[in-house]
Amino acid sequence: MTSAAEQQGARARAPRADAPVVNGTALPVPAAWPGSSTPLGARFRVGPDGVAGTNFALWAAGAEAVRLCLFDEQGRETRIPLTELTHEIWHGFVPGVLPGQRYGYRVDGRWDPWTGARWNPAKLLLDPYARAVDGEFGLPPEVYGHVRDWPDQQVADTVRDDRDSAPHVPKGVVVHDDDDWSDDHRPKTPWADSVIYELHVRGFTRLHPGIPAELRGTYAGLAHPAAVEHLVNLGVTAVELLPVHQFAHEDHLLKRGLRNYWGYNSIGYFAPHAAYAASGTTGQQVGEFKRMVRALHAAGIEVVLDVVYNHTAEAGELGPTLSLKGIDNRGYYRLQDDARRFADYTGCGNTLHVVRPHVLRLITDSLRYWVTEMGVDGFRFDLAAALARSMHDVDMLSPFLAVIAQDPVLRRVKLIAEPWDVGSGGYQVGAFPPLWTEWNDHYRDAVRDFWRGALPDVRDLGYRLSGSSDLYAWGGRRPYASVNFITAHDGYTLRDLVSYQAKHNEANGENNRDGAGDNRSWNCGAEGETADEDVRALRRRQLRNLLTTLLLSTGVPMLVAGDELGRTQRGNNNAYCQDNEISWLDWTLLDDPDWRPLFDLTSRLIRLRHRHPVLRRRAFFSGRAHSADGLRDLAWFTAQGEEMTEGDWYAPAATLGMYLSGRDIPGRDERGAPVLDDSFLTVLHAGDRPAQFLLPGPPWAERYEVLVDTSREAQEEAPGAVHEAGTAITVPPRTVLLLRVAG
Repeated sequence: MTSAAEQQGARARAPRADAPVVNGTALPVPAAWPGSSTPLGARFRVGPDGVAGTNFALWAAGAEAVRLCLFDEQGRETRIPLTELTHEIWHGFVPGVLPGQRYGYRVDGRWDPWTGARWNPAKLLLDPYARAVDGEFGLPPEVYGHVRDWPDQQVADTVRDDRDSAPHVPKGVVVHDDDDWSDDHRPKTPWADSVIYELHVRGFTRLHPGIPAELRGTYAGLAHPAAVEHLVNLGVTAVELLPVHQFAHEDHLLKRGLRNYWGYNSIGYFAPHAAYAASGTTGQQVGEFKRMVRALHAAGIEVVLDVVYNHTAEAGELGPTLSLKGIDNRGYYRLQDDARRFADYTGCGNTLHVVRPHVLRLITDSLRYWVTEMGVDGFRFDLAAALARSMHDVDMLSPFLAVIAQDPVLRRVKLIAEPWDVGSGGYQVGAFPPLWTEWNDHYRDAVRDFWRGALPDVRDLGYRLSGSSDLYAWGGRRPYASVNFITAHDGYTLRDLVSYQAKHNEANGENNRDGAGDNRSWNCGAEGETADEDVRALRRRQLRNLLTTLLLSTGVPMLVAGDELGRTQRGNNNAYCQDNEISWLDWTLLDDPDWRPLFDLTSRLIRLRHRHPVLRRRAFFSGRAHSADGLRDLAWFTAQGEEMTEGDWYAPAATLGMYLSGRDIPGRDERGAPVLDDSFLTVLHAGDRPAQFLLPGPPWAERYEVLVDTSREAQEEAPGAVHEAGTAITVPPRTVLLLRVAG
């Protein structure tokens, strides 16, 4: 359907797409042999008669023609029609095309936005299966399938733009993968033993003084011994990398001179983000990423990727045409009843239509690729509820979850859901099936509220400290279904959580309108940085309280890179576009006498967790006595040393005692012997005045020794004071005490 407006809006025409073109001159069509429809993507191999070349295969169901576009080092383009069509896949084998070759596709079909058809052969499209991408996505008008600057924006998306986008977009790169990973040893850390460390490849290494300048901000930088040493000294078992799939920057950021720093704007699900590579972008980024994974594995650290399969960088109907939108818009994206419009459950303009088999195949092929060929150990799924939607509603029997559950590769790796999206009914914390773990924002909110004095009672805190059985004790799920976190990349850093009452996002250029307004934060009496030493000391104590609570809770703790150093973002709680010192780790904090003790405490708590199975249980507590003396695996105490009654749980309280018995740990070790450990009493006191706490006597203990006291700036490795059971001890204001049962 061609409107008069469309005719008027036609720009300088691209060369005809029915013949290969070099600098606008038609040349004879190069030979393209039939090739194979599988696997999808560009795969270098030896073809018939021993001829080396590359097989290209692209799913484009509604297309009328597909042309493979090859680019030489000068950017000259040769177009090769793919004439073979098998099960909606266009394919061909091109002899002589070797690794390092840059390529893209032009896909022809109807331009009919009113029915969701947005084919435009003037636009060079990135192969969804490209394993490497060379170049960056800018967003000039030429990369839009419609006339972006059409005077009437209400209909702009219906006016086709016929300018050639090839000079303005990155190209896919043919990669040869002959790595069998035989020299790699995956740590395979059990979920219950895991401590996750969320980090940004660029931000973690960008300012590290021990990493050569040319490697900072790259995969090679993260693989450097200086970076790995910090992770090992801290004691974490897994890094969760913010998105490393090839991503693009949004137009509104580029116009403000900013960039998408976090990377939640994917456009290439098989390609490591090229800007994080020190070695090159014509395939070298693949090998560099693999070497990073190997280096982390050698140190006993797993690699988990934060992946964004819920939407792409093409946004909605007014967004650019970079890949899927131009291949088959109706086939890849969820559309509204008015097919001009995109269904948006993500807040990013579009939502992938995961119910469709080919979209599901794209996602699962990508996941398997990163596990089997790139060596990663698991995934954290951004807005996972959007992937679990069937036609409209979130469905825990959805095709996506069903396929993952039966896949022989994916069901064995770590799977973490961000269990919500922005659509109706999208909040699904506690609802994902047993194979999955979840980010538990109930934990985040309860712990923040307790330490700022905002919990009306301690019922919610009790659930969060003991594994959130109210959310996860069903269907065979375990306490490690809960990924416990207090901070994440999205929001305040831990230091900012105790330093700012209100967000300060002015640097983002949105007049401080972006970012969450309710952060459950407390600035300890002054907004932002201050010279008041009493306030500074209180903030450091609160950081110790928060980290100690996190690392002593049942479940899987997740730290954010830099929180163990006291990193600040200056009150910015939405630093997604801050690729600068606001977001990068400040490694000078490690040598700062104010902040070094925080790192030492964090690493000590992680070591305690690794040594003591009672702190990383594989089953929920029963709360029942298993022996005649009445000792239970979990008991709760008031400040009077008495076991909590039902009424105590509903009463306002600033003090809570949690007793964990090392004698009643379910399960057996690898040799079949019972698992035994020390027993511990944790006292959490959020009040602003000292409190007396009566230590419970037999059968709980005869005496207790202090292991951690967060009222102190520095913590000794050796046990502290020993207290007889039945005596009252003074707990300083806003303090966690960890006491071990002695004897």
